[in-house]
Amino acid sequence: MGTSWRRMTTKKTKKKRSSTRFESFRHPHLPIRHLNFVRITLAFSGLVWLAGATSLYTPIVSAQSGSHGHDFLIFATVFTDYGFALPGARVHVRRADEKKAKWEATSDRQGEFAVRVPEGAEYEMTVEANGFKPEVRKIDARKDTRTDFTIRMDKASGGKS
Repeated sequence: MGTSWRRMTTKKTKKKRSSTRFESFRHPHLPIRHLNFVRITLAFSGLVWLAGATSLYTPIVSAQSGSHGHDFLIFATVFTDYGFALPGARVHVRRADEKKAKWEATSDRQGEFAVRVPEGAEYEMTVEANGFKPEVRKIDARKDTRTDFTIRMDKASGGKS
């Protein structure tokens, strides 16, 4: 007549606790669970973004490639009087009939620079560097689409380089 051990113990049940951070995403009428809903939403928005990016990319590329279709390229390499590359030479290009330069560039580590200007006009290019005399060149952009120069800078009288 004793009591059974089984009856004396009571089964404890844990209450299911959910994170309070995601309570706003839960809806009692959604047929799918919260995590599946988030995954599907992210996948769908990624596909929509990818479709939009690919459709917008093609017109942008074609517009960029055509924007310089009628430009004239001035390419030059600047050397010192000893034949070394001259980095940091400042270049100013202007139309022959104007006084103010519209295009500027600086030679790179190898003494090279490139400037794009609209074709169909005459230009004047001035190359300046510290300790050197300025070099001026006339450019006729009515015949071709590109011109290449090799510019040798002479030392300025009384200046140090």
